[in-house]
Amino acid sequence: MTEADTSTDTHTDAGGGPGIGADTTAERWVPLEGCENVRDLGGLPLRDGGRTRFGQLLRSARLHELTERDVNFLTGEYGVRTVIDLRSPREVERDGPTPLERAGVRTEHLTVLPEGQRPIPRDDEDPKLFSYRGYLDHRPENMLAAVRLLTEPDAGPALVHCAAGKDRTGVFCALVADTVGVARDAVVHDYALSNERLEAVLRRGVGTEYEIDLADIDLYRCPPHVMTALLAELDTDGSGAGWLRRQGLPEEELHRLRARFVA
Repeated sequence: MTEADTSTDTHTDAGGGPGIGADTTAERWVPLEGCENVRDLGGLPLRDGGRTRFGQLLRSARLHELTERDVNFLTGEYGVRTVIDLRSPREVERDGPTPLERAGVRTEHLTVLPEGQRPIPRDDEDPKLFSYRGYLDHRPENMLAAVRLLTEPDAGPALVHCAAGKDRTGVFCALVADTVGVARDAVVHDYALSNERLEAVLRRGVGTEYEIDLADIDLYRCPPHVMTALLAELDTDGSGAGWLRRQGLPEEELHRLRARFVA
């Protein structure tokens, strides 16, 4: 079982993405020795022109194999001061502190998985979309708390991660990106970019809780149509910003979140 329910969609090449130059996409990837699927949320085109700022938020897979060089880069050159861990309490307890946590980086554990037995989608529902919707419907308080961390003046550059850095992290980053005004096609493209590093992530492993056969890799990909559908559902709340307002995010913090990513 993966960190999200599976989908039968086959791979879609993320490419440069609509409105996203290949050079910008290449610049967003952060090469580390002990972790794959690491990229900056900067460089994304905004609906009203311009791009998101680099150096504000990294997204990644699990951090437990970071090398000393990785830790020095993340805490020194990049300056990570806050880690947002979206994994379950079981995953956190199983793996123990990450190298960043042991190095003294503030780490907040905010699972977005439902408590107890996970709900089961209907036969006619896309299981991946069902799971993504569940992060927002069943753990809105933790999703909100994670976003609020990014509005703190002293939060500094932050890093958000789960197990593979594609499902839970993908929904969180899509919510943030949509809220600060990133163009919808760019939000979807960022989500689908995880497909480019998926095999490397699965080969390294996402924790013993998940049994993954690389022969079934297509089940674990990030289909663009799933994120498109989730964003369409957010529109019923007035987009990502509307959803956050409904959960209680003050307008002042919403402005701080946008100011963090938009120059």
